[in-house]
Amino acid sequence: MQDRKTEFLDCCRNAVRSGTFVKLTLSSHRGADATLKKVLVRPVVLRAGPRLSFVYRHATRDITKNFTRDEGIARIETLLGDEFQTANLSTTERSAQLELRVGRKPRLVVGKPVQVSAPDGKHDRAKDRLIHPDSSWLHALGVTTSEGRVAKGMEAKFRQINKFIEVLQPLLGEAGLDGKDNLTLVDMGCGKGYLTFAAYDFLVRNGAGDANVRGIEARPELVELCNRVAAENQFAGLRFEAGTIESARLDRADALVALHACDTATDDAIAKGIQAGASLILVAPCCHKELRPQLRPPPVLAHALKHGILLERHAEFVTDALRAALLEWAGYDTKVFEFISTEHTAKNLMIAVVKRKHSKDQEGRDSRVREFAAFYGVQSQGLATRLGFELKQR
Repeated sequence: MQDRKTEFLDCCRNAVRSGTFVKLTLSSHRGADATLKKVLVRPVVLRAGPRLSFVYRHATRDITKNFTRDEGIARIETLLGDEFQTANLSTTERSAQLELRVGRKPRLVVGKPVQVSAPDGKHDRAKDRLIHPDSSWLHALGVTTSEGRVAKGMEAKFRQINKFIEVLQPLLGEAGLDGKDNLTLVDMGCGKGYLTFAAYDFLVRNGAGDANVRGIEARPELVELCNRVAAENQFAGLRFEAGTIESARLDRADALVALHACDTATDDAIAKGIQAGASLILVAPCCHKELRPQLRPPPVLAHALKHGILLERHAEFVTDALRAALLEWAGYDTKVFEFISTEHTAKNLMIAVVKRKHSKDQEGRDSRVREFAAFYGVQSQGLATRLGFELKQR
């Protein structure tokens, strides 16, 4: 047994050192913990350097631990035989299967490689900065299967999660929050917490181990679920609280997120972010109801906007354009862009704002907001009211 096991471990060790290691799966568990089903090992590149990532796959949850290469090989040696009877190794040079069945002669089968391209360290680093399907919280929230594959019907959600991190990463840098100590991020109206978990996972994996991420959600059953999953994954800086966007108290926020908050709830979130001194605010508005009854389109547009669907879309444009202008007035540089494909949701517009370091042309910004509102006959709007901005021309 020892000779076959030693030979297999040598394959693992050599693959890790040469950079040809792709993945390792330990299965056929016989240890004391009956809930543990398998362990998945893959190479990752973290800010601290190359690591071996171990995903301990239990019946209802996953636990991820990262080890240095030497620590990882030692851990594999301990698990083999004592807890797991089968190991499948994949490298770019060969595949190897080790079986250590009780009462049977040890068996090692070496074959051709399944993957022939060598892992790229830079590529691994870039991939590691996104959300990998092996992330245990994804399985707990139903996004992935126990095998680490995206669950059927959740493909769009998984793309949305990764797109959110793609958007968040550079904006944190622009806002001066990349690497900030004790960074605080608040997700208002977080729902099942997909993006809240993604934000915390991303921040911690990229060096912000002291980050505090807070999710606000009105449905207590979702709050309970998310707090349980956070505890199971040992996410000490992640917590969820029951409450509405309107009622939530924010003493401080470095970054604020509010995706698909209905109608004026988006305005509540933006205003709270500004009042809490947020350097970064990300919103994806939804259900634009407030301004539609007020709109008095100019004569040239009146005939076109007699159609309900066109008036509805125009109300969305006016609402979000006015929000963007108000945020510029409030001291933020603003970007408005498509967040994700409309195949996932028709409400795919995102407003991203970064706090401006130096205010400029404040009087001109006042005028632009009022002139735009007057053009469409808008007398009042949620964000303007919350910011104490008078829309009527002086």
